[in-house]
Amino acid sequence: MPKIGTIELPDFPLILAPMEDVTDSPFRVLCKEYGADVLVTEFIAAEGLIRDAEKSFNKMRFEPAERPIGIQIFGDNVESMMKAAAVAESQHPDFLDLNFGCPVRKIVMKGGGAALLQDIPKMVRMTAEVVKSTALPVTVKTRLGWDEQHKEIVDIAERLQDVGIRAIAIHGRTRAQLYGGKADWTLIGTVKNNPRMHIPVFGNGDVDSGPVAEEMKNRYGVDGILIGRAATGNPWIFREIKTWMATRSYPEPPSLSERVGLVRRHILASIPYKGDRTTLFELRKLYSGYFKGIPDFKPWRMRLVTAPSTGEVMTILTELENTQPF
Repeated sequence: MPKIGTIELPDFPLILAPMEDVTDSPFRVLCKEYGADVLVTEFIAAEGLIRDAEKSFNKMRFEPAERPIGIQIFGDNVESMMKAAAVAESQHPDFLDLNFGCPVRKIVMKGGGAALLQDIPKMVRMTAEVVKSTALPVTVKTRLGWDEQHKEIVDIAERLQDVGIRAIAIHGRTRAQLYGGKADWTLIGTVKNNPRMHIPVFGNGDVDSGPVAEEMKNRYGVDGILIGRAATGNPWIFREIKTWMATRSYPEPPSLSERVGLVRRHILASIPYKGDRTTLFELRKLYSGYFKGIPDFKPWRMRLVTAPSTGEVMTILTELENTQPF
């Protein structure tokens, strides 16, 4: 079974991929309940942690039930990343994750995330210094390379392993692809099957069902997979994938009442964590996922995404649960 340092994981763990404004603590708790084996915080700017920024510190919060959990940080300055690692370590996560894969322009333009794919020596140096500065296991999430002409992940993975990372997660796209096109797992498999590699190699990209997860495991031999966009508003995808891989069948989908209950729980947990207004806006992107497959849901969705308060959302949810014949 794979390990992250001394952290023992189940055979072929399912990992919730970190996503900005989605995978906060309230949502992670739900994913854990439905079978996610490993969780990672939303990515956190190193400079924000050093400046003691409230938003950055809030992103580090997690519940005991979320373990094993990693705090993910990003930045462009080696010293800042070392200082941020120390701040993150003070929160006692199970591991520290370095983001070298975020393709978003505002992050890349500041030299963070996938920008480090254009300066691999700096990426390796930064990783080495962070590893030396913390007692936590350090992992990395990255991509195949900067663009089609620079898919250097095989070399990157070896060099990062050599400076002490304990696992690597690879998204099967280049930075230039952003989230478009089809994820290419071929090089992920090459990294995993490289005889020089001895740390866990996790794959990421386009896994949205049990059959796809099983295919990635069997074809490429990865130690586990990350589920990102397919988990958005869909925490039970982890249960579906695990059930499929064990039985070749899917469990019954959640009832309308169960889905309404999950959204209520999400809202009530998020308000103390992020406030009413942020909760209201961030939940809007999740309703389509939470209620996917519910017939005639579009009018309800329109009401939910235009509701002026979380109180009104709660009222609409009660109406939805009481009037739909499910």
